[in-house]
Parts: sequence; structure tokens; C-alpha cells
Amino acid sequence: MNKKFLLGWLVVFVVWMLGSFLVHAVLLSADYMKTPQLYRTEADAGPLFPLMILAHVVLAGAFVWIYSRGVEAKPWLAQGLRFGFVVALLTTVPTYTIYFVVQPVPGMVAVKQIVFDGLLTILLGAIAAFCYRGARTA
Repeated sequence: MNKKFLLGWLVVFVVWMLGSFLVHAVLLSADYMKTPQLYRTEADAGPLFPLMILAHVVLAGAFVWIYSRGVEAKPWLAQGLRFGFVVALLTTVPTYTIYFVVQPVPGMVAVKQIVFDGLLTILLGAIAAFCYRGARTA
């Protein structure tokens, strides 16, 4: 582990937590309220919040680690956006598609989850790339 990795991990973690709050607690909150049977109440979810933090720590660390292994001698922003897009295709799109199949989530909610979280993941790719700008692998 080096300073770029640790800084990237920290920055991606913070932005991911804030972005997830924006997506799920602000942008999608009204949609989630329409299907309360599918989600925990705030009172039930509150004690589990440390697990949400742990999950984002793991996600951010893995995200930055994978990015750091494939940094190429190419412009950092395009590389980061591409990385975020591919990670969204690998994680966000199939996850919410599968949730839609097995859980009675309204179709438009699934679309919003994919779009909003997909955009967040692309942004996170750009942030990881910014933290690693100037780094090159063989």
C-alpha cells in the first residue's frame, strides 16, 4: 500500500458514502416510501448502519485497488470514466436488474437505481483516476 492508494481509498469511500446517501436517501426516498414492505424502517436499519460503512470501506478499497492494477499511460480522465462505466456494467446494472426480477420493485425505480448508481460509479472511476494521475504500469 502506498499513499496514492490510501488517499484514493479514503476519497472514494467518502464520495461513495455521500453519493449513496444522495441517491438512496434523497433522490429515491419518495420511490422507496411507496413500497415500504420491501425495505427496513429507519428504526430497524439504524443499528445496522455500521455494516453499511463496512460495506463501503470494502467497496472503495477494492475499487481503487483494481483501478491501481490497470493504470495505463493514457489520459487519466478518459481512463477513469471508462473504468467507472465498466464497473457499473459489472455491478450496478446486473444487481438492480436481478433485484427487479426477484423483488416486486416498480420498473421505474429499478431504472432510476441503475441510472443514478451507474452515474455515481462513473464519477468514482474519475475520482480514482484523478488520485492516480501520472501513475503508469508496465
